[in-house]
Amino acid sequence: MKIQHLIDLNDYPVEWWKSVVDLGEEIKNDPAKFAHECDGKVMATLFYEPSTRTQMSFQTAMIRLGGKIIGFDNPANSSVSKGESIKDTTKIVSSYADILVMRHPVAGSAKAAALTAECPVINAGDGGHLHPTQTLTDLLTLQIEKKTLSGLTVGMCGDLVNGRTVHSLCKALSRFKDNKFIFISTPELRMPAYIKDVITASGSTFEEVDTLEEAIGKLDVLYMTRIQQERFASHEEYLAQKNTYVLDRIKMQDAKKDMIVLHPLPRVDEITVDVDDDSRAMYFTQAKYGVYVRMALVLTMLKNQTPVELLKGSEYKSVCCGNPNCVTNLEAYLPKSFRASGDETLLECEYCDERKLI
Repeated sequence: MKIQHLIDLNDYPVEWWKSVVDLGEEIKNDPAKFAHECDGKVMATLFYEPSTRTQMSFQTAMIRLGGKIIGFDNPANSSVSKGESIKDTTKIVSSYADILVMRHPVAGSAKAAALTAECPVINAGDGGHLHPTQTLTDLLTLQIEKKTLSGLTVGMCGDLVNGRTVHSLCKALSRFKDNKFIFISTPELRMPAYIKDVITASGSTFEEVDTLEEAIGKLDVLYMTRIQQERFASHEEYLAQKNTYVLDRIKMQDAKKDMIVLHPLPRVDEITVDVDDDSRAMYFTQAKYGVYVRMALVLTMLKNQTPVELLKGSEYKSVCCGNPNCVTNLEAYLPKSFRASGDETLLECEYCDERKLI
């Protein structure tokens, strides 16, 4: 059965992303025009880990389109707590709904769900891997507030190794002309190699620095992220990184007058509250724009079914992904599918993008 899913924005051409972003801007300008577009439709939201903005913005988007919501925001209140697999949960729930939105702490879980789902699946974040709908939100914010998606110098600051939002945004912005990236992190939190390879292959450039002060004066966009306690193996490792990067009014004095500050939220302590009153602080506006672009995405996926192939590589039955947080290491029924690179001694997992030498 051919169904359209959104697992990774890079499964689609840039023109597709742009059409969703443009529709989001149209909805922002006249939301009442779209109030009954999803009358009679049902969205299922399966959130296996906590969320405020993503979950509520999807629910708000569907309600404003005239649709209804089912689902859970705590797997302990579902059959997941009894050991039900991703396949069985999504197979059943997708038969009740017209579109399914899933967040899961395990990388590749949304793709795993999409393999057998009976309706479109939207990846609302899979572990530290990807977050394509946050990227659409970011693109809409840039299009409205910077008037362009090209020729930008973008700083990414904080937890870049685990930050699914920055992974998705880097992959997306590298597809537009003349964008440059400055990665601001500690050595332990550096951007993963596969993201840097994507940037280089696109013709974009990046540099890595250790401090916010080194970069802030060069930036058109500063994308702050929190140090994600839930992604660390121990509390001690988290504490060693906590409070490394804090954006405050003093640092903002060195930034360009038209630089904007984005953040996927939640904020912990990486942006002080005195920055909130700065006209360049766009993170609350960014969250608001998320409703409009998710309305546009839901409409696009329900009305214009253009399926993409989920697994394009080959199955290696005797090879296991090296990422312990990959869904293939937790859901044994899944085909172990990899993309071969070079002389086929380097394999890339199709679920989580982890690389493995064989």
